[in-house]
Amino acid sequence: MSSAPAKHYLLNASVIVAALGYFVDIYDLVLFSIVRIPSLQDLGVTGQAALLENGVLLLNMQMAGMLVGGVAWGILGDKRGRLSVLFGSIFLYSVANILNGFVTDIPMYALLRFVAGVGLAGELGAGITLVSEVLPKEKRGYGTMVVATIGISGAILAGFVGEYFGWRTAYFIGGGLGMLLLLLRVGVYESGMFKNLKQTQVTRGNFLSLFTNGKRFWKYLKCILIGIPIWYVVGILITFSPEFGLALGVSGAVSAAKAVSFCYLGLVFGDFASGYLSQRFKSRRSIVLIFLLLLTISIALYLFSANLSINGFYVLCIALGFASGYWAVFVTIAAEQFGTNIRATVTTTVPNFVRGAVVPLTIGFSMLKDGIGLLPGALLLGAIAMAIAVISILTLDETYGKDLDYMEPL
Repeated sequence: MSSAPAKHYLLNASVIVAALGYFVDIYDLVLFSIVRIPSLQDLGVTGQAALLENGVLLLNMQMAGMLVGGVAWGILGDKRGRLSVLFGSIFLYSVANILNGFVTDIPMYALLRFVAGVGLAGELGAGITLVSEVLPKEKRGYGTMVVATIGISGAILAGFVGEYFGWRTAYFIGGGLGMLLLLLRVGVYESGMFKNLKQTQVTRGNFLSLFTNGKRFWKYLKCILIGIPIWYVVGILITFSPEFGLALGVSGAVSAAKAVSFCYLGLVFGDFASGYLSQRFKSRRSIVLIFLLLLTISIALYLFSANLSINGFYVLCIALGFASGYWAVFVTIAAEQFGTNIRATVTTTVPNFVRGAVVPLTIGFSMLKDGIGLLPGALLLGAIAMAIAVISILTLDETYGKDLDYMEPL
């Protein structure tokens, strides 16, 4: 598709397609957390320990796929274009999720979660990069806010489908939504910045260049670390909410599907609030710091609240989601930190390394749980993640209103 001039209004085709793509992305991304227990039980896994062990395995396979896919799609985004990654990734994860509805054993389930993870890795980074480059700098934050807010709400649909439909049907629906979305590709144009970049001889998409310069590497690493608490919440506290519910003495069985839905309901409002406030107060850093403070309080309330009613527990899930809702600002910060010739690589890999951090987080959580207990282990892991995120955001440059039409010297 050819390039078209950026339109100076918010809801252009690029914003709409990126938002709907992220909607389907999030639906598929969190679906396993929702159908983890019923799908494993249907495949013959019994006992709490076995369900937890196999759940961790499959979650790690999905996240490992996102690590691999994040690098591959990011490089392609800078070499081939933002749109090729946007629609290529949607196609791959849609096919993988349709096939996921046919699995009959754990090894095949694990393989398809890996493939789906590879596909899921590309959409957000490509979409945010495209939106950041086609909108004027004064409206850029609003565009990424719309993408994140609409996209995150896909988890609410996943929670509803996972709760009231069979797990196989839930995977079929996710794959079908992705295929339908591909029909919207007409009318979406490539970034003008990328078109201009292709006419130069500047090196594009050199992933290794992020590690060959000390200043660039630390900036890249900090972009990743500020997002780790979000997936500590989603990947640990919410994914394993049934286990936390038992440990906290919640009156009634906690539904993973409802916990995910309530958490993402909070995320919808949190992402809208953080995106709007970052534009209103013309600062990305200060808003992230405020949300990290809110998240610290929410985690403490979650882990220290005993004998709650089931509704009280779900209210805490909403609070955790809202306080974790700086995802839009976090990804925008990553896009604004680097030049056009490596922006897609950074913007695609950063959120996927954050998501992929669930692998070491779950491994660490399992070790701490066995060593010092479920609740103390989760508390210690959360304290480490929060401390690292605060240090990282405090040492990153403010990027609000930054001109993005420049090349990174690689």
